[in-house]
Amino acid sequence: MSHGALLAILPLTLSMAVAGVAFGLIYFAVLRRTSVLLAAGGGWTAPLAFTAARICGAVIFLTLAAELGAASLLAAFIGFLVARAIAVRVVRRAS
Repeated sequence: MSHGALLAILPLTLSMAVAGVAFGLIYFAVLRRTSVLLAAGGGWTAPLAFTAARICGAVIFLTLAAELGAASLLAAFIGFLVARAIAVRVVRRAS
């Protein structure tokens, strides 16, 4: 890949990394809400709906990132992992 081609995909790759962080933060917030609902023992329909929404959202997001190319998919996944690290840190500080 030439230098010009790398510069052409850089903005898309960076924006996918930011989108990955944003999606990941939403994903892990919904995961936390699901675990709170399960621990409260108030039924199974809401946790099931949240789980299905999380999985469908992840499939759609990562499929769209894959359609933009390998660099975009990798950047989105790295952003998602950064969001996971942030979520874990927040939960550990709250404990």
